[in-house]
Amino acid sequence: MTTTAHPLFAEALTALGLEPDVRRFPDGTRTAADAAAAIGCELSQIVKSLIFAADGVPVLVLMDGASRVDVEAVRRELGAGAVTRADAALVRETTGYAIGGVPPFGHRTRTRVLADRSLLAHEVVWAAAGTPHTVFPMDPRELIRHAGAALADVRES
Repeated sequence: MTTTAHPLFAEALTALGLEPDVRRFPDGTRTAADAAAAIGCELSQIVKSLIFAADGVPVLVLMDGASRVDVEAVRRELGAGAVTRADAALVRETTGYAIGGVPPFGHRTRTRVLADRSLLAHEVVWAAAGTPHTVFPMDPRELIRHAGAALADVRES
């Protein structure tokens, strides 16, 4: 593994005994489209790590880069009264990372995690490594396991 991952994420990787090939892209990988173009992979192979608030409680949703989250499906899955997109301050407070660099695991606080089943369509997916310039590849089942995610159908149709 290179040392380009965010220090908090690098610490999580070490604790899990993982050594993925973290790659740094100087032009950035802030959006799923930017990441797919830099890596040279399909947009759906990018893992978006998105924070929502379900009745005010942060929840992480892992979604493929070509899809959008169906907020109503997330609400039903969680049995919540209301689900809203988290603002930048809540994202940083919950995860320890800025929007555009949130990894699927290794966060400052433990949150409930949902992973859309669409991620399982690939042998390898790519996720942020804690900064808007770094990504790493991983088998989606392994990524979902390390994230402690529950599989769900929360993709917009």
